Amino acid sequence: MNTKQGWHWPKIEGVLCGTMTDRERLGLPDCYMPSRFEDIIPGLYRSLLGRDAQEYVAMTENITTPLVERLVAGNILALIGDPRIETLLPDMISIPGGDVSIGLDESEIGTVMSCFAHIGLDEKWILKECPKHTVKLRDYRIGKYPVTNFEYREFLLDSQYSELPTSWEFRRYPAEKSNHPVFTVTSAAADAYAAWLSQKTGRAFRLPSEAEWEYAAAGPAGFEFPWGNDFEPDFANTVETGIFSTSPVGIFVEGNSPFGAADMAGNVEEYVLDTYGAYAQGKFIDDHLVQLNGAYRVARGGCFSRLRDLARTRRRHGRNPASQTYAMGFRLAEDIQ
Repeated sequence: MNTKQGWHWPKIEGVLCGTMTDRERLGLPDCYMPSRFEDIIPGLYRSLLGRDAQEYVAMTENITTPLVERLVAGNILALIGDPRIETLLPDMISIPGGDVSIGLDESEIGTVMSCFAHIGLDEKWILKECPKHTVKLRDYRIGKYPVTNFEYREFLLDSQYSELPTSWEFRRYPAEKSNHPVFTVTSAAADAYAAWLSQKTGRAFRLPSEAEWEYAAAGPAGFEFPWGNDFEPDFANTVETGIFSTSPVGIFVEGNSPFGAADMAGNVEEYVLDTYGAYAQGKFIDDHLVQLNGAYRVARGGCFSRLRDLARTRRRHGRNPASQTYAMGFRLAEDIQ
């Protein structure tokens, strides 16, 4: 794996991630540190205002546009209306089924631990990914993007469902982040959203299974990250990227999965259908997540407030209710009728 220096490349030695404070999990100093683009974003807003929505869409998902300009263009779309986001007609990608390989061979644990030696991993967390095994999947679809704040708001208004994301400060809908992924919701809320959308559309929406999520992220070659086997800090919104907030969906174009799904690494962690359990012939890991939650819903993909190890396509994670750095969202899957 590539160890090229990113803008923010924290080293956390002598302590495990599970015992850290939120500040330590971000690899931040005690004093204030400006985020990566903080000083240049105001000027970019002034220079990019005044265009129509389709121009911003083209800019947002253009691989030749600098990342910070994609970020600003996406945030402008959040305020003027993002035509990519249609609640009742989400952009779905067809994934062919078959016998697919997921998980990690136990002989590779040492390599993973070596690659992430400075960020406080416990080897048991990687053991959760073992063994590598074959799963038979039916054809299915997966959302191109995670579900956004705008879509979740539409669900709340129509269904009168009671759970608001705790990231909506003082219960206020963040219109300035309408096309950012919704996060700090429970797995029950994610399931309720999928059931509501199914009822509204007559389609068979749900959350993806772990195997479906991993295959959609890693592709037939079984990549370590959605784009390949080397971590690149500007291909996903993790701590290393230096944004420290959610970002508009789809702006990390280089980080799209082999099937074209966006944000499968970083931005927000994504619940899947499965409750954590050992893979067949694997070992059940009674780690801090089990101790905090008992049975817990698996999440995949990492997020803006976690380090690069969680962006690995095989990594199995979950929610720590005691930490604000666990940014839990979700994306849809769909059965093909």
